Amino acid sequence: MLRTVKTEYGYVEGIPAADPRITAFKGIPFAKPPVGDLRWRAPEPPEPWEGVRDCARFGPISMQDRPGNNPKQLYDREWHVDPEIPMSEDCLYLNVWTPANTGDEKLPVMYWIFGGAFNCGYTAEMEFDGERIARRGVVLVSVNYRVGVFGFLAHPELAAEDPEGCYGNYGLLDQAFGLEWVKNNIAAFGGDPDNVTIFGQSAGGGSVISLISSPAVRGKKLFHKAIFQSGGGLRKYGQGGAMIPLETALANGSEFFERNGLASLSEARNVPAEEMFLMGKAYGGMNKWSPCVDGRFLTEDPSDTLAKDDYPDIPLMFGCTGGEYEFGRVPGTPSTLEELKTFAAMKLGEESEEFLKLCGVSADEQVKELSLHDDTFRGRFMNNYLFLLSRIAHGHADNYMYCFNASMPGWDNPGAFHSSELWFVFETLAKCWRPFTGKHYDLARIICNYWTNFAKTGNPNGTDHDGSPMPEWKSASPEDHYIHYLNEEYTGAYRDYETPLLKFAASSILKKVPGDGSADPMK
Repeated sequence: MLRTVKTEYGYVEGIPAADPRITAFKGIPFAKPPVGDLRWRAPEPPEPWEGVRDCARFGPISMQDRPGNNPKQLYDREWHVDPEIPMSEDCLYLNVWTPANTGDEKLPVMYWIFGGAFNCGYTAEMEFDGERIARRGVVLVSVNYRVGVFGFLAHPELAAEDPEGCYGNYGLLDQAFGLEWVKNNIAAFGGDPDNVTIFGQSAGGGSVISLISSPAVRGKKLFHKAIFQSGGGLRKYGQGGAMIPLETALANGSEFFERNGLASLSEARNVPAEEMFLMGKAYGGMNKWSPCVDGRFLTEDPSDTLAKDDYPDIPLMFGCTGGEYEFGRVPGTPSTLEELKTFAAMKLGEESEEFLKLCGVSADEQVKELSLHDDTFRGRFMNNYLFLLSRIAHGHADNYMYCFNASMPGWDNPGAFHSSELWFVFETLAKCWRPFTGKHYDLARIICNYWTNFAKTGNPNGTDHDGSPMPEWKSASPEDHYIHYLNEEYTGAYRDYETPLLKFAASSILKKVPGDGSADPMK
């Protein structure tokens, strides 16, 4: 087995996974610690080391709320369970799981970016164990990055300090820098730097979209396929807001300094990490600390970039869960007649009256029922469906959209909540407290097969463990806007998404999307 590997910065030694045919290398530094004068700077290469670095443990997680302190909160009982996990501003480490026996095998590579609203999350979350993916002949890399105020502060002094560079998007720069490390080092772990799939969920999915859209990344050929899970799609045009513009991000940074009595950037860099984290938390969450259109890493809202078809023509897989935010309704989802009218006017303009007639509701209770059961009002679904139709209109092949809608057993009865597919993608159900049964394990095996098959060839289809073909997942086309449903009964394609309401809304919204020209995917 490949237990010791030479990287460009020094030797690293991994450990056998539970399956000894897999080696796990944890806590490999891919950049200098972003501390002191390197706080709020682009990542820099790590210092080389002598000897063999022990990579048996994850590196510290980035500065954020302490995990596991609120077991009443869904994610604190789901996977943020360890309040003793090491945490530090020194957090730029990545991990590799490899099944390779030598450095000459050229196995496909999957590069995982975690979610957490750009304010929390870490590679050591127990659902992200890469062993099951590696068992399918794939090298799995997971990357840590700066979050919250450390990852996404924009300020006039930062702009003046680096006028030709990227600023305000340090977490995204970390992710891109990790991809550079993969390009230069992954062959030594048995991976193929010319067959890399980036994938992420929620903020990680949004990060994937940002990497696809970034002119700073384009042309470097750091990845060749992409998967984004609950990541937004055409979020600006469907249900959601636009990305923070630079002017707003700079104003937020200035206000943040003023509110906390910080007279200069150098003074802010000297504030202890824990104190700075608490300042950032008090100032706000994702509405303050998330990617902005900085003019260099991102020159426009990624929704506009995707809508204009100004991104690499690579195979894409994308989708969402069926429940997403049923435990906390999506902001903006109508629940009264007045809210429905506002929703229709905002999204459809002159066509809103025709849309309201199609809704056929006359009471608030009917609106609530409609919003719960029609995908038109499910923000993540609509955003991804619009993107699917846009890709079809632009003539792209390899359009694999899904909707994960498995039951999630347990006393809390949360439905297919936002992030619930992660247990299945990584096939790590055995780590979960939920009483999953055989049908869930069967679904997890199939989903992990789909994801790894896509990473290998750009097509999720193939055979199951016993050699039988899995249910076919067709690429959507002008003739069939195919969406693959993933649940434990496993029905495959599901045509309820073709309700007149959804088709009308999608067709109307697409008219406002730039770059589609005369192509009409709804015909």
